Amino acid sequence: MYIYADNAAATRLSETEKKAMLPYLDEIYGNPSSLHSFGQRAKDALDNAREEVARVIGAEFSSEITFTSGGSESDNQAIVSAAEIGSKKGKKHIISTKFEHHAVLRTLEKLEKKGFEITLLEPDRNGIINVRDVESEIRSDTALVTVMYANNEIGTIQPVSEIGAVCRERGVIFHTDAVQAAGHLHIDAAKQNIDMLSVSAHKFHGPKGAGALYARRGIPLVKLIEGGGQEKGRRAGTENIPGIVGLAAALKEAADNIDKNNEYLSRLRDKVIGGLLDIPNTILNGDREKRLAGNINVSFEGIEGESLLLMLDDKGIAASSGSACTSASPLPSHVLLAIGVPEEAARGSLRISLSEYNTDEEAEYIIKSVKEAVENLRNTSPVWA
Repeated sequence: MYIYADNAAATRLSETEKKAMLPYLDEIYGNPSSLHSFGQRAKDALDNAREEVARVIGAEFSSEITFTSGGSESDNQAIVSAAEIGSKKGKKHIISTKFEHHAVLRTLEKLEKKGFEITLLEPDRNGIINVRDVESEIRSDTALVTVMYANNEIGTIQPVSEIGAVCRERGVIFHTDAVQAAGHLHIDAAKQNIDMLSVSAHKFHGPKGAGALYARRGIPLVKLIEGGGQEKGRRAGTENIPGIVGLAAALKEAADNIDKNNEYLSRLRDKVIGGLLDIPNTILNGDREKRLAGNINVSFEGIEGESLLLMLDDKGIAASSGSACTSASPLPSHVLLAIGVPEEAARGSLRISLSEYNTDEEAEYIIKSVKEAVENLRNTSPVWA
């Protein structure tokens, strides 16, 4: 048996997306900037995809959608653009959190070196940001608040609507990294007072290398890539039409099935959580209820997460200990440290992220396999003994 349980890192391409993309790989392959019919057919697909993405995330205008290479680029462009807008007004203060994705944190580090002041809020022990903390840190020179919609490691869902309302009232741009949320949670950017929002296709059964950035009308974007005038001058380079078509089709399919999928996944998730918490000296990381339906993150005392992952891989289970973007790092998860998990326990963490393709039989096998692996690792650990 082989079980894929690392869907927070990447998801399989669904049959719907494959069928949607195929014509743009071998039939409609023109450049959408070209005036001939081959190019114009590609442009029609680009326009239709933009309208679909805008509809699903609740944008008022399709022109508010810029297609990118993925969530990291979208995060970078959103933050740099807000910083540029603020800087022109003498505003060089940015608020974020300590457990953001590194695409956000490292962009903020670069801005700090350019003279911006960065305030990183601490989540509570359950992995939730307090809206009052956001409100209390906003100053007259605050240019941006950027808080992720749902955490990529522990799956906790943040009070985005409430944060958006505070930012709108105080006249501060609000960006949210919705890479883990899009396709899994209902999003309405306009009603939630979200000014900018990042999306990545491969988190909801779309292709890798395709993403989108929503920027509310009136917010100018700084171009990260110089070249032609594609994407209304916001991003140079010929658009990845197959990827963009796949992104739009995947987002629509995911959005149409959110409630059904979440009901199924919540039950499967709770089954696995219950089984893993039967293991002595195990803690659940993140809020039990305010978390993504497919996310499970636990820490086991007395073991190393890397050893556990290798043992699970031998048993045919693909899981992770945190973000795939930092899997090569020897350091414990910054997300777990931010919510107060002791460093030793953070090193023994396991993230299981399920999709609607996972089954009850697989859930039972995961529980059984993890229990066996943890027991074996503890039995051979001089520290645990």
